[in-house]
Amino acid sequence: MLTPKIAQMTALVYPLVFGTWEIVAIVAVVLLLFGGKKIPELMKGMGKGVKSFKEGMKEVESEIKEDVPASEPEKKD
Repeated sequence: MLTPKIAQMTALVYPLVFGTWEIVAIVAVVLLLFGGKKIPELMKGMGKGVKSFKEGMKEVESEIKEDVPASEPEKKD
């Protein structure tokens, strides 16, 4: 027997799970909307966006590492 909280969580997660036929339907709709020639251009643009995002994240991480001084343990005499 599911508790109400588990039932609510299951109801939230279940719609995010796609079966084979749902994926086929989504691919078919995308093909109909954009056509076969436009999809490679869209994927290329998406790849460039992901690459730019990753470069930006690395840049931010390096700036944070430079700005935050390394904490050194205090020496006890």
